[in-house]
Amino acid sequence: MRVIKEGYLYQLTFMPKFFPVNCYFIEEEDGLTLIDAALSNSAKAILQAAEKIGKQIKRIILTHAHSDHIGALDELKDKLGVPVYISARDSRLLAGDTSLDSTEPKTPIRGGVSKNIKTRPDILIKVGDHIGSLLAISTPGHTPGSLSFLDQRTNILIAGDAFQTRGGTAVSGVTIPWFPFPAMATWNKETALQSARKINELKPSLLAVGHGELLRNPGTLIEKAIQKAEAAFTK
Repeated sequence: MRVIKEGYLYQLTFMPKFFPVNCYFIEEEDGLTLIDAALSNSAKAILQAAEKIGKQIKRIILTHAHSDHIGALDELKDKLGVPVYISARDSRLLAGDTSLDSTEPKTPIRGGVSKNIKTRPDILIKVGDHIGSLLAISTPGHTPGSLSFLDQRTNILIAGDAFQTRGGTAVSGVTIPWFPFPAMATWNKETALQSARKINELKPSLLAVGHGELLRNPGTLIEKAIQKAEAAFTK
């Protein structure tokens, strides 16, 4: 596992050269917020990273409920006993429910949806909620209930799979041939594009995603990715 520190943010990357899967620590006064729970075998490394930092994990926030973002959740919950946060909409995916609401586009929910996760959320996040320094922002598209989190101290945005930066910067749903997996797991491309535009309006100082490198001063790359998505989705 690779760890990169950027201000209050720590990026923890599993398999960085082959199939990068990121989760994040956000440093707060009371300890660490863990954003996402990576892969099923990731718990030990996540706990060791927190120990090395010298702060306790106080809460676990999930951007969405795909299996590569919740893999170690049960083990971490058992060992830490800390509250787990997720959107109400993706709490259904966490429970293995892939049904759609009547108001949602009828594209099927894709990607790994585990039916074996025992953990149930302690707190359902509402848009605009503040969790420590983080502001919860609704960015559906990759899944119906995907969230991003803006650190209001630094304007760093943790965007889950709303974008990928592995193989190039792309809006969720745009296929990058040498790393197509986030696109293959995207629920609704048009909704993802709307969320990408929302992220662009926030003008983040740094973009942190589920798959790929940190993007510092990402504005130009975000705008280009949106333009590519607009062209790709209107073909």
